[in-house]
Order: sequence, then C-alpha cells, then structure tokens
Amino acid sequence: MAHFEKKLASEPLYQGKILALRRDTVELEDGRTALREIVEHHGGVAVVALDQADNLLFVRQFRYAVGEELLELPAGKLEKGEDPAACGRRELEEECGCVCDTFVPLAKMYPTCAYDTEIIHIFYAAGLHPAKQHLDEGEFLTVERIPWQQAVQMVLDGKIPDGKTQLGILKFRAMREAGRI
Repeated sequence: MAHFEKKLASEPLYQGKILALRRDTVELEDGRTALREIVEHHGGVAVVALDQADNLLFVRQFRYAVGEELLELPAGKLEKGEDPAACGRRELEEECGCVCDTFVPLAKMYPTCAYDTEIIHIFYAAGLHPAKQHLDEGEFLTVERIPWQQAVQMVLDGKIPDGKTQLGILKFRAMREAGRI
C-alpha cells in the first residue's frame, strides 16, 4: 500500500527573499486531518570539483545560522526555474574561479524533507581551468584544495558536518572506486 497525504487547504504565512512559509491542512490515510508547516525553497547545487592533482575544491566560510565557520563544497542556491547544471557551473566559477570540461550529475538530496521543499543537486566537475572568481556582494570565503582521500577521511571522522558536502564526497568516492568517474 502506498502512503499518502492529500492537501485540502493552504495558507501563505511568509514570503521572503530566499524562502516562503505556508501552512497546509492535509487529509491523512485514516481520514483525519493534520496541519503541515512547509518551507518553500527553490533548491540549490553543490559541486564536487576535482583538480588535476587529485584535490577536491572546498570553500571555507562563516555560516550565520549555525554560528560557525564551515568547510563545504562550492555551492549555491537556484534561482526560480534555473537549470541546476547551469547554476552549478556558475557557482564553481563565482566561488572558486574555475570552469570545467566535465560536469555530470552525482546525486540529489532532500536535506530536510519533513518540512522543506528544497532539493540540492550535486555534480562532479573535472578538467578544471582557471577563470575569474567573482563573489556575490557580502560573500566572504576562502578556497581550499584537499586531497580527495583526505577529504573522505575528514567526513568519516566527523570533521565536515555539512550534509551536502558529506553526501557529495561519499558519492564521489563510491563512483570513483566503482570506476564510473
């Protein structure tokens, strides 16, 4: 039996620059009703970028929401209706100052599927060439290159807490070890 919930009504609560919030009334499988608060987000991308020396590119930046500096894959948010691959290529250039020859999908993830519509698309990039870095206004970060095997160990040791970065690195490792990239 397939599980389901049917939307009966929806009430907008907040509309911001990067997200919206709504409250839905749903019918459950057993006929009862329940409320669901949903964050609407256009989604994002993350890029597992491998240079010619077998290093992965990372960005180190302060993340206000969690109150700490994090090491993450280059990433960014999708504009409404934007192609995820185009966004990923743009973010790689903006944040790391690189363009690439190879750009293929690795995975997609729902970071918080219980209450958020966000989907993060994760790509693999190789054949990197220097370009001009051009950060967004108010964006401050440092690009770091870490040998890919060391990056995997950092994930396994809990030194990289960002979920999209963890998934991207582990998916990259699995595909590389399987000879698929």
